[in-house]
Amino acid sequence: MRGHAFIAAAFALVLGALPARAEIDGHGPDAWRVTGVAADDVLNIRMGPGTDYLVIGQFAPDARGLEQITCVPLLIPAIAHQLSDAQRANLPPRWCLMRSRDFSKAGWVAQRFLMEDALEPVSAPDIGPTSDVVQTIGDPLIDDAAYLVSDLYSAFASQRGAGQNPFAAPLASRYFFADLVPALAGRGADLLYDAQDFQGSILRIVPDADQPMLRGMITVNVDFTNFGMRQRAIYRLRADTAQTGAPVRIFRIDHDGWSFPG
Repeated sequence: MRGHAFIAAAFALVLGALPARAEIDGHGPDAWRVTGVAADDVLNIRMGPGTDYLVIGQFAPDARGLEQITCVPLLIPAIAHQLSDAQRANLPPRWCLMRSRDFSKAGWVAQRFLMEDALEPVSAPDIGPTSDVVQTIGDPLIDDAAYLVSDLYSAFASQRGAGQNPFAAPLASRYFFADLVPALAGRGADLLYDAQDFQGSILRIVPDADQPMLRGMITVNVDFTNFGMRQRAIYRLRADTAQTGAPVRIFRIDHDGWSFPG
């Protein structure tokens, strides 16, 4: 994997004239943005997938519209859901081959610093989760599910109009199963916080400690306070085969005493 032939071939793919959806993995959005990097820092771009490779550039902490070529380890849904817990635990951290939309920068970055990009200009959220509240377990697929839930809360908190509402079409399919999108119209804080209003904080977003994944279903817990009361929302996610590439999406949310869809 780390031979000169692999690196040369990889960069030929990056710099060549590829279509926007050029992922070998066959899943994921058309664009990505940098996340979890401090405003006074940068995301290093490396010659290969690992910290022992030479740094050849940087993405800004607010870089957006990045194109993803592929990631290693290769985790297409058909293979990912067949892995045992032990096999998942033994996977190395995931790295992705990225390029800027203007082709001026290209190289490998750690996937944990990437997030789907809706490409709308979004202000920093007044409330909502940050990278500090997301707790990961080292499994790329499960950790990505936790970050997806975190992004949903951040997107809802930062919306500045109906066009940025993550519960409204067409953005809802970035987070939820496609067949749930019609039922999400008009929903929002009630699904996130079990209330129409929110005055509190997100404490942590973390894969379930006892059973983070079972038969392809990922469970992510969100602990938060609202008006002084501590609560938990439980998110169930799995691959949505109705969407291109079968990305992992939310198909159920559980609160104390009720669930969506009910």
